[in-house]
Amino acid sequence: MLEGKAAVVTGGSRGIGRAIVERLCRDGASVVFNYASNEEAAAEVVREVAADGGNVRAVRADLAEPGAAQELMETAEEHLGGLDILVNNAALSHPRVALADTETELFDKVFEVNTRSVFLTLRHAAQRMRDGGRIVTVSTLNTARPAPGIGPYMASKAAIEQLTAAAAWELGPRGITANTVSPGATDTDLLRAVNPPEALQAVAGMTPLGRLGEPSDIADVVAFLVGPDGRWITGGNLMATGGLG
Repeated sequence: MLEGKAAVVTGGSRGIGRAIVERLCRDGASVVFNYASNEEAAAEVVREVAADGGNVRAVRADLAEPGAAQELMETAEEHLGGLDILVNNAALSHPRVALADTETELFDKVFEVNTRSVFLTLRHAAQRMRDGGRIVTVSTLNTARPAPGIGPYMASKAAIEQLTAAAAWELGPRGITANTVSPGATDTDLLRAVNPPEALQAVAGMTPLGRLGEPSDIADVVAFLVGPDGRWITGGNLMATGGLG
């Protein structure tokens, strides 16, 4: 149902991003995704998707570097011949730290990856995306359910929700939709790196569906929004949390 569509997914080598890349390719889209440094993980995604007949390309681009986001979009568009779908998924998390102890350097780094890069990819899409396109930004449940120790992360995600809402209004006349998906606790390397096992067990126990999310759970929501059945949804924020909220 996405045959002939050209898609860019940021942060596509692991976790939720990888699941999104795999799902969009299965649905027929041609996909370019970036990775920051893990070339082996990116190559694995390309091999597996290609083995299933998908059209995918990995581009090394560390979105913390000035100019990387714009370069990624230009490279992707050149390879794909256009742009129909943009999924902003790349994100940098951080160990829990109180605001009083947060270094300015940490704050800046989180915003460079999580917010500035999204602004740049959205700006490119606003200028170059074909009419009828789809934009999805991956945020977090924590903008609606705040938690201590992750202030910079929550703030960076809240900002991209508002940028995406602005895009919905500004690009709607061209038939382009822009939505946010906010995952709850999703079982990824990133989640496990910043949370002890007992915390993850507790969250699963607080979730009505009784488990952590899987990356494929989020990818399926994204696929709905970028597919034909999502045509009448824009400016929304879908909580993909298993009922945790």
